[in-house]
Amino acid sequence: MNNLQKFYINGSWVEPCSDATMPVLNPATEQEIGTIAMGDQADVDSAVAAASAAFESYSRTSKAERLALLHRLKDVTEKRFEDLAQAMRMEMGAPITMSREAQADAAVGHLQGFIDALEGMEGRTVLANGDILLHEPIGVCGLITPWNWPMNQIALKVIPALATGCTCVLKPSEHTPVSAMIYAEIIDEAGFPAGVFNLVHGDGPTVGAAMSRHQDIQMMSFTGSTRAGVSITRDAAETVKRVTLELGGKSPNLVFADCDLDAQVTASVQECMYNTGQSCDAPTRLLVERNCYDEAVQIAKRAAEATTVGDPEQEGDHIGPLFDRIQYDRVQAMIQLGIDEGATLLAGGLGKPDGYDTGWFVKPTIFSDVRNDMRIAQEEIFGPVLVIIPFDDEEQAIQIANDTPYGLAAYLQTGDPSRAERVAARLRAGAIHINGGGFNYGSPFGGYKQSGNGREGGLMGLEDYLEAKTLHGIA
Repeated sequence: MNNLQKFYINGSWVEPCSDATMPVLNPATEQEIGTIAMGDQADVDSAVAAASAAFESYSRTSKAERLALLHRLKDVTEKRFEDLAQAMRMEMGAPITMSREAQADAAVGHLQGFIDALEGMEGRTVLANGDILLHEPIGVCGLITPWNWPMNQIALKVIPALATGCTCVLKPSEHTPVSAMIYAEIIDEAGFPAGVFNLVHGDGPTVGAAMSRHQDIQMMSFTGSTRAGVSITRDAAETVKRVTLELGGKSPNLVFADCDLDAQVTASVQECMYNTGQSCDAPTRLLVERNCYDEAVQIAKRAAEATTVGDPEQEGDHIGPLFDRIQYDRVQAMIQLGIDEGATLLAGGLGKPDGYDTGWFVKPTIFSDVRNDMRIAQEEIFGPVLVIIPFDDEEQAIQIANDTPYGLAAYLQTGDPSRAERVAARLRAGAIHINGGGFNYGSPFGGYKQSGNGREGGLMGLEDYLEAKTLHGIA
């Protein structure tokens, strides 16, 4: 934990230029688990200078050299796997079973997906007209990651930069710095050249803005709120750098009467509550065909009441706390708003679950009889709160599903394969999960509309870090 008060720049743990610090809190206990240094413009300048210098040689490494480094990275990641899982259990309250199976697993799973993609990617292609198309690393990349899936998003940004020959500066969420510190230690042990990867802690308005505006950063990749994504895009516009964004969501989940209602509605509630509802692609709007609506509502109620809240240190499939007091207060305000808007409080509600006076624990909550124009149906709550909305037919279901500023994911439950294809084709979202189908490592992830641009993961995730160059006149 000593490295929390240092930054990883040019292959070494260095003292920050800034003297600002911030406590790191365990959201389950509200106890301080460490203190991090908070960087400033000078720290960013130092990290970017290191990355720029390293790019000169690292950008010319062969694919075989980079693959060897990635395989070494996988070996070291697997060795530090439990450290990563325990870090996210402490810093964001992920229950330890889930932290191992999903949060830490992403560091290995995405890495293998990128290794597979890089092995099959050609850097030189002869076009039908005889010209030669090359793909080259874009340059120094600024990477900003969130607190809700710390390693998942670090892996989706850092690994493709390393794989394609780019160099990078990472600013992880200041609320989840422990896992990022461990990952920097992993990269160091894996043997990447000095300056290829750099880590600077700090907040968005200071370090994030300094990166977005920096003339020597050629690309910014950001995951977080839509509001922050707009700010980063504006800051980056001055230097006309590439910007890729993975932002908010209010994902619809369409339930048709021809599905296995009990199984799919139960699974849908569980998916919404997973990670305590703190996932940008969580299916938080359950759209249910009216002729099975009453039955689905009762199934959902039972599923919510069966969702247990528990100590993140304990094994099991319970959910943990929200990540901090600010988010707890926001979720409580949104639950009150749902009551004020006239929705039916089906399960859960205001306050903490019984026995949890300490920690930012919330009750798994469901509202039924919701209209899609209510704020609880339009705004991202980012907690274990589900709204249920009835629809009359397929056309209305599609209309309600698409009636959102977001388009990250959509979910569809039906026993009719032709309906699944037909409806999926009309849903304006980057991923459609059909009858419980989950995301697989190596597939592209990203959204439509205000959910962002670009794709992360696999081949498309590598391509975002590459420039295209054509050669004309070579025989």
